[in-house]
Amino acid sequence: MAVVDRRQFLIGAAAGAAGALTASALPVGVRTAHAAPLRTDPFRLGIASGDPLPDAVVLWTRLVNDPFNAGSLPGQPIPVEWQVATDARFSRVVRRGTATAHPGRAHSVHVDARGLRPGREYWYRFRAGGHVSETGRTRTAPAPSADVSRLRIGVVNCQDWQNGYWPAYDGLAAEDLDVVLHLGDYIYEYDPRSAYPDRMHTQPQTAGLDQLRTLVDYRARHALYKTDPSLQAAHAAFPWIVTWDDHEVENNYANLIDEAEDANSPKFQSPAAMAAQRAAAYQAYFEHLPLRRPITPGSPNYRLFRRFDFGRLARINVLDTRQHRTDQPPGIALDFGPAQPGLDNTAGTLTGGAQEQWLHAGLAGSRARWNVIAQQVMVSQIRFPNLLDPANPLPPIVNLDQWDGYHPARTRLLRFLAERKIANPVVLAGDIHSSWFSDLRIDRDDLAAAPVAVEFTATSVSSDFPAPFIAPVTAANPSLNPHVRYFDGSLRGYLRFDVTKERWLAEARTVASIAVRTSPVSTSASWVTVAGRPGLVPA
Repeated sequence: MAVVDRRQFLIGAAAGAAGALTASALPVGVRTAHAAPLRTDPFRLGIASGDPLPDAVVLWTRLVNDPFNAGSLPGQPIPVEWQVATDARFSRVVRRGTATAHPGRAHSVHVDARGLRPGREYWYRFRAGGHVSETGRTRTAPAPSADVSRLRIGVVNCQDWQNGYWPAYDGLAAEDLDVVLHLGDYIYEYDPRSAYPDRMHTQPQTAGLDQLRTLVDYRARHALYKTDPSLQAAHAAFPWIVTWDDHEVENNYANLIDEAEDANSPKFQSPAAMAAQRAAAYQAYFEHLPLRRPITPGSPNYRLFRRFDFGRLARINVLDTRQHRTDQPPGIALDFGPAQPGLDNTAGTLTGGAQEQWLHAGLAGSRARWNVIAQQVMVSQIRFPNLLDPANPLPPIVNLDQWDGYHPARTRLLRFLAERKIANPVVLAGDIHSSWFSDLRIDRDDLAAAPVAVEFTATSVSSDFPAPFIAPVTAANPSLNPHVRYFDGSLRGYLRFDVTKERWLAEARTVASIAVRTSPVSTSASWVTVAGRPGLVPA
């Protein structure tokens, strides 16, 4: 299906909705609800759905007047009507109600639409103050015991507004998918600085730090990203399952330890100050995405790890490797350095103990054909030529912000997969702005051993992998990283998975350019892993 077909369909459905979602079509309680006057379209940040269950899906929108000023709407709750139907023209509405958009949550709305049927496609829309949103399409998960024959998944991450446009999202919106996973870096925290005059970041309240600090900062930045029409189209087309990485707060933070470890740096923050920043960041993240679990305003904690079953075909465990992790091995600039500190990091964890136990229990108790670990940073053991000193590329270095900085924790995970004979484990990752498809072994150098899992690392939507590093990494991989079956650092896009009982097909879907708003999408790589035979082979 061409990109324009799906987007024209959604636009047409929304136009039809404008005349259909009227007061006379709603229950008496909804007809008489008082709505504050909204003189302009309040749905300019779009709509979204997410966290699909067999009987429910979360519906999201946020009312705005000035998208970059949450106080520009009346400081009072606003009723928002919603409908779910089995067809795009809403001739058969199956669920409806009224939610309240509270000013304390930036007038965002999170509707947990229950009582739906499993494995079904639905359409949804909102109405507030006489304005009707566009129409979104969503889908519930299959029943837990369903014998599902096929699952289609999209994977995205790392969408730096300032680095270019997002034609990848046009391509994603045109796909035929059941669900989309976003693996983090939904926003970036950096100060305004772009080669594209119409892609400048919002100005934070404290400029010059290259990071955000306040709830006002984070709300404005999320709102900016949400104005992108390609992102809005991709959200309206499918339910999303999201998790954060570092840039939703700040680069390479770990728990309540910020990026700037030098106490004399103007960017340095104590754990208490970092907790306040994290509370603001987490609240704004919740306010702009379709998440089910309510957030406590002002709290620096939010449980984001959770799991989703798609019948007996796939279980997806979604991790949070930022909020609960210990610090990266200390004293190493940019977190790139020798492998030994990560090998010695016996107390290190990316997940924290409670999340690790939760993951193990979910894997051990799974009856699914495929067991997915969706998280942020590469599990693969990756040696890089010393890119920080090109004149002396050896000995190689590692990225200690990835699982290479937490080697004992990684070994525990891989041993658990092997010893408990977890069925067909698939690890998903992002963060590094490049595509890596790898076999995972407990000892990466023991190529005679069968892999215990495979890993697919998705390239970014728009964030760059440094161009000077592409050729050295490509040349070094056969000797330094023979377990890596495919690498590309030059192309932006997303992953498309087509999953059946017999095989997991992974396709790198990439765009020709992010320097323009519209760019064709093509398949640049296709690899497959066969059920019961771990390891990657070309498709």
